[in-house]
Amino acid sequence: MTPPPRFLLTLPTTGPDTAPAPLPEFVTDTRQGRYGAFDTITEAARAAEVTGFDGVVAPFAADAEESLVVVAGLLRGSRWIHGVAGLHPGLGTPVYAAKLSASLQRFSGDRFGWWPVVDPPPATARAHGDFLDGPDRYARADEFLTVAKGVWQHEDYTYEGRFFQVLAGGFQGPLAGRPFPAVHLSGASADALELSAKHADVHVFDVSDDLDALIADLGERAAGHGRGVAAGLRLTVVAREDEAEAHAVRGVPGHAITGSFEQVAGELRGYAGRGVSTFVLEPAPRVEEIYRLGEQLLPLFVREHAHVD
Repeated sequence: MTPPPRFLLTLPTTGPDTAPAPLPEFVTDTRQGRYGAFDTITEAARAAEVTGFDGVVAPFAADAEESLVVVAGLLRGSRWIHGVAGLHPGLGTPVYAAKLSASLQRFSGDRFGWWPVVDPPPATARAHGDFLDGPDRYARADEFLTVAKGVWQHEDYTYEGRFFQVLAGGFQGPLAGRPFPAVHLSGASADALELSAKHADVHVFDVSDDLDALIADLGERAAGHGRGVAAGLRLTVVAREDEAEAHAVRGVPGHAITGSFEQVAGELRGYAGRGVSTFVLEPAPRVEEIYRLGEQLLPLFVREHAHVD
């Protein structure tokens, strides 16, 4: 039997969405400055955990909170949910990234995942000191992941590449023996698909992509490496008790899946039938929206698979 889809939630770590929501007028709190942006993020992650999401994603962005810090804090304060951190392969060595991640796996019970952002907008890349272009970005990401997995899996590891070199590296002692973070990658180019075929556990597509053709292409490339890669989909959803109420919501992007809970679930089932097994949901940036999706939408999939059993 096909397992139920995985649901990840994108955290509000960037822009005005991280600002604390104003307190109701009847609430008096004289402790000025004690409630900040990280409390908002923590509330979102807590809502995702208690309502049944499988994981949360802290994206990499120029104006976002540092994703590794966000995920590390959330994992230490949670029991079940997985945390996926966006990271840029050009901003540090793969050995250090692997070491940091090994500690996070130990401290969180192996609930940490990576989402390397290989091809960020040029302005973002240059603002972070990265001036590589085109295929070189994917070549570097390939080396980054190769080296990170190499030192993770071997006590005595040496690598000589274009971008990274390691001499007699590798983890021992307390850092050894943990599962490598689940790797999430994205992109629709041939370079992106080939990178995922070699390294990804999940490749996340966008709703604007030619989904069927890309999933087939990814599957063929992964099989050529003796691997399998799960297909994911990143999308915005707005769900309510009925369709009219959902469409009355303001500020919804045109590409969002909008409708009743049953209608949205039907749309997601359609994507699942086309090979999507991981959904990265981007709800409206309010905690109540996360509770709404977790309490009303996700159970439709749980009951569906329980009935099949």
